[in-house]
Amino acid sequence: MDTQRTVATELVIGGGHVLVPDQGLVPCDIVIDNGLILEVTARADYGGARRLDATGCLVLPGIVDLHGDAFERQIMPRPRTMFPLGMATRETDRQLAANGITTAFHGLTVSWEPGLRSLAQTLRIIAALDEAENALLVDNRLHIRWETFAIEEVPAVITLLRRQKTPLLAFNDHTTPSLAGVRKDSKIAKSAERAMLEPADYLALLAQQESRAGEVDTAVEVLAAIARELAVPILAHDETSPEMRRAFRALGVTISEFPMNWETAEEGAAAGEHIVFGAPNVVRGGSHNGAIGAQEAVSRGLCTVLATDYYYPAPLHAAFRLAEENVLPFEAAWNLVSAGPAAAARLTDRGRLEAGRRADLIVVHPGERRVLATLSNGRLVYRSA
Repeated sequence: MDTQRTVATELVIGGGHVLVPDQGLVPCDIVIDNGLILEVTARADYGGARRLDATGCLVLPGIVDLHGDAFERQIMPRPRTMFPLGMATRETDRQLAANGITTAFHGLTVSWEPGLRSLAQTLRIIAALDEAENALLVDNRLHIRWETFAIEEVPAVITLLRRQKTPLLAFNDHTTPSLAGVRKDSKIAKSAERAMLEPADYLALLAQQESRAGEVDTAVEVLAAIARELAVPILAHDETSPEMRRAFRALGVTISEFPMNWETAEEGAAAGEHIVFGAPNVVRGGSHNGAIGAQEAVSRGLCTVLATDYYYPAPLHAAFRLAEENVLPFEAAWNLVSAGPAAAARLTDRGRLEAGRRADLIVVHPGERRVLATLSNGRLVYRSA
């Protein structure tokens, strides 16, 4: 992998087929100046400007990832085995650039659990990201996944919502299913490993959370109100019914993340809301845990965003697969990993290749489906040999 931090001033990306909004793949050039797309033109003649040859390749908007936690494997690649956060942050950033992801919302959990998804660990990860920010290759952002039984952590979440670079806020409830005995023993064991506890100790801690159930609704309402005030996009994770979708909608939660059944997805779609599914689900031909199929959701018009979830290469390959199998035209398929998530996150400066937008784009070999170059805010941050 070859990473560079070249600022693109009058850089011409020429000879490729550019994904032009509402036109599809068009043979043309892109001119970049001071981090922005200056012009998308039939053929650019900019004299001595530097050129990046994209002949035979596709030039596509950079991928915007709303929900990714693959970075956790850099921090804890094996149970109870933690690596330095600075090392994990840099390696994650390199993987993002190499896979064409120019904006990444890292799914950072604020839970009542100790270990990898505790508030303390999340704050350490954020500190590592902040420390490295000026050296990072792509735009690394926060997706705050608040476990709704983590009542005591509400003040900390409010502080995170006030960060200068607006995060996402997601309401997660993995506690109620566990208390109801819905989660299998294997999943409890995995959660215990992540929390660095023995299963019996984890179950004892879980049982203590039952006393907080009566406080959850109020805490959700408080955080939703603050997020609305701060214009923070809000997601609800693993919604199980249309009634739940309507209840969250009433709180200003307009993004349904991994709805658990067709009825819930249909409720969101009928309201014109964003619906997130996992790109790995498309690539693998189905969910790894028996959830509804993302490709079918796309074909039924019940998906507006595909996220990396747990595997960074997935969005690029998912878009190509959807087009190859005639589920969607290529432009519509690519919008699921670029324009769609950018709109859901209210990032109006990226996701489409148009004059005046950030020069977040990638050059892809169509036959190999391999990223050859990645530009983030006009900087050439990755180039394959």
